[in-house]
Amino acid sequence: MEPCFTPDQAYAEAGRCLLCFDAPCSKGCPAGTDPGTFIRKLRLRNIKGAIATVKNNNILGGICGILCPVSGLCEKECAATPIDRPIQIGRVQRFLIEHGRKLKFNPLEKKEPNNINIAIIGCGPSGLSCAAELAKEGFSVDIFEKKPKPGGVMRYLIPDHRLSKEFLNEELKDISSLGVNIRYKSPVESGEELEKLLKEGYRAVYIATGTWGMKSLGLASVYKGFYNAKEFLEKCKSTEKPDMKKIISGKRVCVIGGGDTAIDAAESALILDAKDVSIVYRRSFAQMPGDENGKIEALKSGINFLILTQPVKYLTNGGRITGIEAVRNKLGTSDTSGRPRPVPISGSSHIISTDIIIEAIGFGPEDDSKMLFEKFKLSEKGLILVDEKTGTTSKKSFYAGGDITRGPSLIPEAVADGKRAAKAILEDMELS
Repeated sequence: MEPCFTPDQAYAEAGRCLLCFDAPCSKGCPAGTDPGTFIRKLRLRNIKGAIATVKNNNILGGICGILCPVSGLCEKECAATPIDRPIQIGRVQRFLIEHGRKLKFNPLEKKEPNNINIAIIGCGPSGLSCAAELAKEGFSVDIFEKKPKPGGVMRYLIPDHRLSKEFLNEELKDISSLGVNIRYKSPVESGEELEKLLKEGYRAVYIATGTWGMKSLGLASVYKGFYNAKEFLEKCKSTEKPDMKKIISGKRVCVIGGGDTAIDAAESALILDAKDVSIVYRRSFAQMPGDENGKIEALKSGINFLILTQPVKYLTNGGRITGIEAVRNKLGTSDTSGRPRPVPISGSSHIISTDIIIEAIGFGPEDDSKMLFEKFKLSEKGLILVDEKTGTTSKKSFYAGGDITRGPSLIPEAVADGKRAAKAILEDMELS
């Protein structure tokens, strides 16, 4: 992880703020963390006020300060950009959270218990955000989590070099301090089990299961040397990491995909001493959905980018990966999203030699989620349809947010969904 700002560095950075009246940076934060306010307070040496602004607006403010792609959000909107460079909002935000821990300052407060029980399915960013907001309002909150530890993708898929377990654990202590109860290894697996929660006394249920199913090109069978990104990153994060180092060390690795997960997988392979690491992407470098800073850092670290390259077949010998047959693409007419389509170039077929292939082409709902969501209105992609303003689903007393409603998205967006649903639940309970 990048070192945290020192107090002097944080004050100096805040001192560059133009103190905009309408704070465009705040409008650029999906989670509503309000950087315009916390930077103003820090500049005026009201450091506890700045810490309180971050933590009360975003229970995962420290993690967002590290993982959020600020260059395309709040920092992109910073009014200082045309004059000099944007304020390093993410690093200031992280500093405030870490400094608050050193001061042992926790600004979070709880109202008196209201004796209303709420169930949350999933302990990722959206579920944790909703739980914290409701707990602050005096609700009794139980999170049902099928894994043995909290955090969702932050714990199981984000590599340690980007977010350490120690930092994550410290951030989650603030949620525990609010009295949120997490029931580990407690999956909710069917529509009947969801409805049973209401019969057991829960007044509302917030669904934030995420999207843990991996999409595939359909080119692989059971080959040695083939992984999907979820499988690979989970192994790198677990006790199997020493074994992964033996598997990856000295090998040539190709990662298929162009998002943040592909970059995480490629960097993880490099850390495991891969001989050569390449990211293979069918569109242009500019079209890669991964964070711009992340792509640049990957280039600096020595990762190759094979852009406008489309795999068409995986080559094997004795059941082991040996290479990729690919074609070169050119950009054609635009698709419905306005992006030029990649079009294969005739006669451009070529072989990319590799020992390991990691597919990172996107996430979607898991296959077994069909039973869980069978009584909800779903999109064509199997995502839960919700009211964009409230997070309400097609079934009364059920709310949803995060990736299971948006598809793979950003952590601050998941946080925003949790806050939005908590507000709707609070309003609905007051009316009932």
